Amino acid sequence: MFFRLDNTQVSFPDPRLGEPDGLLAIGGDLSIDRLLLAYSNGIFPWYSFRDCDEPLWYCPMERFVIFPEEIHVSHSMRTLINKKRYRMSFNEDFDGVIAACSNLRIGEQGAWLGNDMIMAYTELHRQGFAASVEVWDNDNLVGGLYGVCIGRAFFGESMFSLVPSASKLALIYLARFFSTHGGRLIDCQFETPHLKTMGGRYIAYDEYMKIISED
Repeated sequence: MFFRLDNTQVSFPDPRLGEPDGLLAIGGDLSIDRLLLAYSNGIFPWYSFRDCDEPLWYCPMERFVIFPEEIHVSHSMRTLINKKRYRMSFNEDFDGVIAACSNLRIGEQGAWLGNDMIMAYTELHRQGFAASVEVWDNDNLVGGLYGVCIGRAFFGESMFSLVPSASKLALIYLARFFSTHGGRLIDCQFETPHLKTMGGRYIAYDEYMKIISED
């Protein structure tokens, strides 16, 4: 079953009561307080902004994650990294990254990164709870990713590439930084073939919550 949220109170039902596909609730808003509460419990908004007037909130019981120390770097990616063709950065152009992620999918059916989501995550970034990784070719932004960072967990939201493997470079850069600075987990939300080849795997929700709740 799924629940309708009370707009007068920032709260969520027990995620274990959601639908098999992870759908937990509908409604509410994208306020900073609600988003932070959601991510702290493994819940995230995901909905087609053209088809839904309200957010849909998901919390799958099997979580697809990458542990930073388990990131798989292929021979071809090692070669690309060693060439040092691209420059990597954190938080130099959050607006550019989220805009690029949106623009690459805006024409697709079910596109979810509309203006409301962009405004919400941009405010999260302004308050220090969302971060971006950029891939630069000289002064051109050619790839990157962004997500929510709470404690020692990074909750990935979207990534993009304008040149081959740029999003993989961004993820490797994030994982290596996290691995050396105490980060415990990168939440990928959904399995994709390329995330699986880079070390993504499923863990149970209870194990996931134990990790993201660590101080």
